[in-house]
This record gives sequence, C-alpha cells and structure tokens, in this order.
Amino acid sequence: MKTPIALTIAGSDSSGGAGVQADIKAISASGAFAASVITAVTAQNTTSVTRVHEVPSDVVFDQIEAVLSDLEVQAIKLGMLFSAPIIDAVAQGLVVFSAPIVVDPVMIAKSGDALLHRSAIDAMIRKILPLATLLTPNLPEAACLLGVSQAQSPTDIIAQGQQLLAMGPKVVLMKGGHADGDICTDYLIDVTGVVVTLTAPRVQTRNTHGTGCTYSAAIAAQLAKGHDLHSAVATAHNYLQTAIKTADQLSIGRGHGPVHHFHGQW
Repeated sequence: MKTPIALTIAGSDSSGGAGVQADIKAISASGAFAASVITAVTAQNTTSVTRVHEVPSDVVFDQIEAVLSDLEVQAIKLGMLFSAPIIDAVAQGLVVFSAPIVVDPVMIAKSGDALLHRSAIDAMIRKILPLATLLTPNLPEAACLLGVSQAQSPTDIIAQGQQLLAMGPKVVLMKGGHADGDICTDYLIDVTGVVVTLTAPRVQTRNTHGTGCTYSAAIAAQLAKGHDLHSAVATAHNYLQTAIKTADQLSIGRGHGPVHHFHGQW
C-alpha cells in the first residue's frame, strides 16, 4: 500500500497556528503524511507578524526538487509565497508535477499584516493560478486578485469565482467566512458552471488563526488519499468546522488563537 503524501509549500508561523505548522497538523490529522517546503520564516504570534525573512528562491527550488525526486507526493498545497522570485522558483519546480495542486492565495495574516508583496500579485496570477487544480481564496483575496471591491452578495461571489476561473484554475472555492450573516457559505465553482454550496453556522470565537491554511491543507490531504475533488472539499469543510467549534478548548496567546487541529485526537 502506498502511503498518502501531501506536500505543503508555504511560510513558517512561529506561533504554530498557521502556515506550514498548521498545514502539517491538518494533513496529519486528516490521515496523510506531510512533507514541507519553507518559503519564508516569520516572527509571528496570535497578535501580529513582526518580521518576515524570505528564503532565497534557489533554496526554495532545491527543497521542492529534493522532495519530489524522492517522495511520491500525491497532492500539493501552496500557501504563502511572499515574492515574485519565490513564485518563479515554485512554478519552475512544479513544471513536471501532474497530481492535484491546491492554491491558497495567502496575502494577509489574521492580524492584518501583509504576507505577499503587492508587486508579486501579477506573478501569482500569471504563474501560479494556471497550475491550480483548486484555488481557495477568501473574499478579500478574490477581490485583490481581480482588482475589484469585495463581493457582498451570493451573486457577486459566484461572478467573481467565475472570473477567477478564467485565469486558469480548474475549480475555485470561494470561501465565505468574511461575509456577513449567521451562516457561512462557501461556493465551489467549476468550468462547467456547476456551483456547489457548503454551509455551516458561524461560530462566535476569536480563535480563527490559520483557518485558510488548515482548510486547504486538509483538502490536499484528502486528494492525496485518492478522494475526488468534491468529496475532498466536503470532508475538509467538515473537519475545519469542528476545528473551529472546538477552538475555545485551547488557550493559546492573547490575540486570534488557532483552531483545534487535533480535535479528533485530544
């Protein structure tokens, strides 16, 4: 039997709630083996990002090459890429990779700090979005990629998702956590025009650090295990909702604490 392996290519969060650390936790909790490539090292906690140290792009490329030349990776999750040189290195490193790629276009931390240079947005659009089996933007990220205002209605959310599809991803998951209302709705949109909605009651908690990282990594884990895209998203959605519901069982930091990645274990 093959061991399902998911690779995360993302930045490090020193507080452990987001980034590569969250990805490894989510992938592991979802029943797959997690490998990692570090794109940046952040000095970060639950309240702020105080420093970002960019990993040299050739080192990022060498990490990718090292993993893919040895491990049989069945899915990849892309998170914080930070700069145009890193985006170039990642795109080059994934040229021959043919399995699913989940792209979480990380731009802003929960604290509001920037995690992607504005000058790198064009490189993200040109070189990363066409690689995406699934693109998973929240509403502010979708608006930033399109250069428009944040969508306010379901009709606008779906329309923006369709515009993002035209940029190259095979499927787009528009995450609705930044919308208003007691119900959070995500919209899964593919090139055939099919729209699948995933809903959950909004949980009243401030402990939502790393939700986007966790969601996309859990999807990658399910894809690595051989599940089709729709079932992978549905399973990851359920996993994330329980991780949010149980987040207040943890007491981590003074700001936006993490979700409970291992709610099924402890």
